Amino acid sequence: MLLANADIDNSQALTERQKAVLDAALRLLVEEGDHLTMTAVARRASCSKETLYKWFGDRDGLLTATVQWQASKVRVASVDRKGLDLASLTASLERFASDWLKVISSDTSIALNRVAVGHAGSGKDNLGAVVLENGRFALAKRLKPVLEAGRQAGLLEFTDAETAFRTFFGLVARDVQIRLLLGDRLELTEAAIGGDAARATQQFLALHGAKTGRKASDL
Repeated sequence: MLLANADIDNSQALTERQKAVLDAALRLLVEEGDHLTMTAVARRASCSKETLYKWFGDRDGLLTATVQWQASKVRVASVDRKGLDLASLTASLERFASDWLKVISSDTSIALNRVAVGHAGSGKDNLGAVVLENGRFALAKRLKPVLEAGRQAGLLEFTDAETAFRTFFGLVARDVQIRLLLGDRLELTEAAIGGDAARATQQFLALHGAKTGRKASDL
């Protein structure tokens, strides 16, 4: 579900102090869940509420910023459209998959998603919509150009970028996120995440790799 694009790129303009405040807000979400307040964040981050309101507007603005900051940790490597080959495309997809698995398996993302799910349709606030817009939807906007570049280079075959993205997203996520949200203690080590990312990428290339080009197994 979680959690990047023009909105996420705003994280690059954050000061180190603002990043520290958002990290404090994320830690509070892990500890207190739905009870996060501007007062609690100000106290944890050792800053004034006036500063929080100046930087983020209100509680919804702060929550939006925390979602964007967390999602910014999922990177999409830029690709050279003219010199794109199967090796560089594979590396870009694997990096995306690995980063995304690391983010969704973190305590902060699990806590944030649990709060968002609890708020969805409750009328409390729009955190669910914020997570979707700055998470899954924004990730699609960032990765689709890479998929399109692969198609233009003759490395991928698909008729619709959104459908191709959903296929890749599903291969990466599998049932991991729902199990984490329900409290399953998955052992997602660095090695396990790397293996899962590589496996999902190879499966995606097996489904959408250009039939006239090299197969993923040829790498």
